[in-house]
Amino acid sequence: MSDMIQTFTDSNFETSVKNEGKPVLVDFWAAWCGPCKMIAPVIDEVAKEFEGRLLVGKLNVDENNMTASKFGVMSIPTLVIFKDGNEVQRIVGYKSKNELIGILNKIV
Repeated sequence: MSDMIQTFTDSNFETSVKNEGKPVLVDFWAAWCGPCKMIAPVIDEVAKEFEGRLLVGKLNVDENNMTASKFGVMSIPTLVIFKDGNEVQRIVGYKSKNELIGILNKIV
């Protein structure tokens, strides 16, 4: 995981996402999830490309199930984009880097 990617937990999620001035991309994932491993390098590349314009973080659903259930995350990977603390886009499943960048460019 790149040092540009934050680790979100049940205890820091609210303050990290709600108080952030720029959009936030949250990757809900788990260690046992194959598609989560496939999308991890895409998330790293997106974090580098959008550095300074987008906060990128990961939340392990097995270790932080309160936040995952609060947002109704049923399948992983689920990517949720927040703007001004509110969910503006949800992407379930694997997306290519180009697909993800296309979505983010409309929001960031």
